[in-house]
Amino acid sequence: MLIFNIALLVIGFAALIKGADFFVDGSSALAKIFKVSGVIIGLTVVSMGTSLPELAVSTSAALQGSNEIAISNVVGSNIFNLLVVLGLCAAIHRIPVDRVIIKRDFPLSIFIEVLLFVVAGLPEIVSGKLFSLSMADNAGKVYRALSLSFLVIFVSYIVYLIVDAKKHPTQEEDIKTLPLWKCALLIVIGVALIIAGGQAVVKSAVFIAQTFGMTETLIGLTVVALGTSLPELVTSIVAARKGEVEMAVGNVVGSNIFNVLFILGVSSSIHPVAVNVASIYDMMILIAVSVMTWIFAIKSKSIGRLSGLTMLACYIGATIFAIVR
Repeated sequence: MLIFNIALLVIGFAALIKGADFFVDGSSALAKIFKVSGVIIGLTVVSMGTSLPELAVSTSAALQGSNEIAISNVVGSNIFNLLVVLGLCAAIHRIPVDRVIIKRDFPLSIFIEVLLFVVAGLPEIVSGKLFSLSMADNAGKVYRALSLSFLVIFVSYIVYLIVDAKKHPTQEEDIKTLPLWKCALLIVIGVALIIAGGQAVVKSAVFIAQTFGMTETLIGLTVVALGTSLPELVTSIVAARKGEVEMAVGNVVGSNIFNVLFILGVSSSIHPVAVNVASIYDMMILIAVSVMTWIFAIKSKSIGRLSGLTMLACYIGATIFAIVR
């Protein structure tokens, strides 16, 4: 059984890599057809496509009552996206950050993370009860009122992006021209391979992790979050290699916004999601690393190699904290 899961893990990685390759090619060509910048495509089509594994995992977890995985998957994926996906890409090659992302999308991402934290965990912190509870104790809940607010913000954000893109059309000169049907086919095949690969990696990794007695929260924060974030990682690296560095940044920031607003919005609409103490600490870590990454981007309008290495080191530290706590 262990050998089967290792083989499934390898096949999953292969599907992710090839799927990401198809997806970036199709999305880039689509951007050229509709005269939309790579940033907008990264924030919408690419980020939604690469976040589909998170949507599948969190929704399934909510339906099955596995609340810890539903919330820790989203929070863990966002931490991984910022520190590992952007960090690794920046460590390999300096990543320029579009000023629109710095002024609009990063602040939105931080705002919704703070909103989630305030609703779910601030009451326990203010009352002083949080620090007397164990990591597995319930500290709050994401109710349907908040989830519906997230969905309204998400729809408004997407509508704004589409309207803004039509007002400011661009022409991507260096992207290969493809017919619309071929763009659509590449995107569909890419998404299918990404989802299948992500699910294969998650299932095999969870099985291996469970043999070592890992808790549901730790599995959701590390193994599942890493597995469902592999599409963002692979897609961003492939995009950077193809010269679509703006799409790489847009993919990560867009995915983080999509994860909180849509995925957590949908899963907590199905069933209110309980939040334990460990997830409250993880939310604080997410807000801190989001602000840190935003500052890196503001300082030089890019994320350089030193910043990338710092982000990777922070992820190692956060992972060690999650394991030993």
